[in-house]
Amino acid sequence: MGASLARADERMLSGRNTAGRVWKTGFGGLDPAIGGGFRSGSLILLAGPQGLGKSTFALQIARNVAIAGRPVVYFSYEHDPEDLTQKLITLEAGLLDDSDQVRVAHIRSVFDDLWVSSLEHRLQAVPSGPQALDRIAQYADYLHLHRSTGTRTDLAAIQEIAVAIRQATGVSPFVIVDYLQKVKTHGNLDDDERSTQIVEGLKDLAIDLGAPILAIAAADKGALGAGQRMKANHLRGSSALAYEADIMMVLNNKFDIVARHHLTYDLSNAERFREWAVLTLEKNRFGKDGQVMEFRTRFDQSRFETEGREVKEQLIDDRVFRE
Repeated sequence: MGASLARADERMLSGRNTAGRVWKTGFGGLDPAIGGGFRSGSLILLAGPQGLGKSTFALQIARNVAIAGRPVVYFSYEHDPEDLTQKLITLEAGLLDDSDQVRVAHIRSVFDDLWVSSLEHRLQAVPSGPQALDRIAQYADYLHLHRSTGTRTDLAAIQEIAVAIRQATGVSPFVIVDYLQKVKTHGNLDDDERSTQIVEGLKDLAIDLGAPILAIAAADKGALGAGQRMKANHLRGSSALAYEADIMMVLNNKFDIVARHHLTYDLSNAERFREWAVLTLEKNRFGKDGQVMEFRTRFDQSRFETEGREVKEQLIDDRVFRE
């Protein structure tokens, strides 16, 4: 205890206490709600129905951390590094040129075209394409993309890579796992046992590294029925996940969870609501639980608009409006 107090006192006297232990997400509204950002040693879970942009949200946070000059390692079990690179180029180009001319499909066509040319030359056909590439180059050394697989990448591999980055940079990296249930486990385990083993291991690793870990969690297909708002109890191994997590965030599409009267009396709201994702802090050890905010989605540009706002409309637990 005396040693812990001495270390805390040294951090405060040197001015490193807040800067070293809080990792800002770059999303307005979210950072203040969780005590300024993700905290060292904490485990954060991000969940949501399929297609709600969980990987996009996590990758954008990774980018925001890296651009601040702090190391990040993104373990991707779903996408290869080139696909993530395309998303980052689209994101940066979209931030530089908010017009509809910048779309992820356009960036992908640049990568897939058969004509022989450098990437920089190809991106000249995209508004702000070369500038986007230059911006990525500024933080590329801080952002590590790892092609992970469910047959090889287990908790030991995640720890080994994170420790290697810490040894190389002198700073523990912010770790992102996309997604939790695909991490390789050992032994003959059912889904709940696998989730428990993985989430406990990630929590221990976060504490050992002294850095936050963000893991995307999948829904239990049997638990999430049609017409339901996704919540923490819909996740595979939900009891272990809820216990170990320090922060649990759930994304839902606003159209799916807004009260019916907002649609009945103004049908123009339907398309507008589809453009917004509602983020709920179902668990928050560093602030108030149950906080709800919304962010406009720009999936055509592989990003969210970072300035969140309070949800003014009434939300419901079950969808009462379906097409």
